[in-house]
Amino acid sequence: MNSSLVSRVLLCAAALAAGRLAADTIDTRNGAHLVGKIVKIDAGEITIDTDFAGKVKVKQAEVASFSTEAPIAVRLASGTRFDGQVTGATGGTLQITGPDGTVNTTVAKVAASWEAGGVDPAVEQRHWEYEASVDVSGKTGNKEQLGTAGEARAQMKTSRDTLQFYTAYNRQMSDGEKSADQFKAGTDYQNNFAGKTSWYVRDEGGFDRVKDIEVYNIAAAGLGVDFVKKAKHTLTARGGVSFRFENYKNPLTEDVKSLGLDIGLLNEMEFESSKLVTRISFVPSFDDFANYKLVHESYYQIPLASPAWKLRLGVSNDYTSKPGVGVEKLDTAYFTRLVLNWY
Repeated sequence: MNSSLVSRVLLCAAALAAGRLAADTIDTRNGAHLVGKIVKIDAGEITIDTDFAGKVKVKQAEVASFSTEAPIAVRLASGTRFDGQVTGATGGTLQITGPDGTVNTTVAKVAASWEAGGVDPAVEQRHWEYEASVDVSGKTGNKEQLGTAGEARAQMKTSRDTLQFYTAYNRQMSDGEKSADQFKAGTDYQNNFAGKTSWYVRDEGGFDRVKDIEVYNIAAAGLGVDFVKKAKHTLTARGGVSFRFENYKNPLTEDVKSLGLDIGLLNEMEFESSKLVTRISFVPSFDDFANYKLVHESYYQIPLASPAWKLRLGVSNDYTSKPGVGVEKLDTAYFTRLVLNWY
């Protein structure tokens, strides 16, 4: 055989052998040897992408050893993370070699793996979600009416806790007279410390000039319980203590400065492409349980052509049992709002 041809064959064979040696490998307890690319280790399974069968999942308990061509990120059962190249040996022992040194472990102690330098899939990433809504209504003819309302909300939510900030303004004019002039801003933090049980703190302040309230503030803290906690349906009840302050412009109306209860209910239901939300807050005073504030809002939200834009149809009620002099107890508003969501 021509020496040149022999050299080429040997060179190709060496390259092929080197390629095989460089690939990730898994050796099972029953003697199977898999070659490919280890994609991840998760939930007691090792996923390897092979040329002959695509992605194959192997039970980790059946793996005697595995090795990787390039560094990967490994989380051990103890919670320690190590990035490096894995070299397997007999008896289930592993050696992970990285920039920070070498660590010896076993197949059984590997809890998870993913791409080197990447984020641990088990670590839930915090990110903010934002929404802004606005509605404008008007009428001319026998009556002149103009109404504007806007709301903004920022929320950071994980499985462990939820932090949100919100603000809203509502102004309505009818024949030159104000029928609504209300502003509010608040913050709410909830920590899910034990399964369906949580603790919360919240604070809301603002004014309502139609109700003669120059400034008000409600600060509260307490515990919450999730009666329903599913991916697309949550029903949470809250109970705690509050401090309620209301300063009235009219000197004939006595200001409110009292500790009290804080009782709340939040129900959120997501459907295939829509959402139904109900929020209720009840704050009675310890000094006089007949003196309380009840706020309710319910809305149904549907998406528009663009997923970021939605239409919100709803109703809100604001009831003060002992309002200022000459002021009605209940304010009810019906609204249709255009909502923009972004991240």
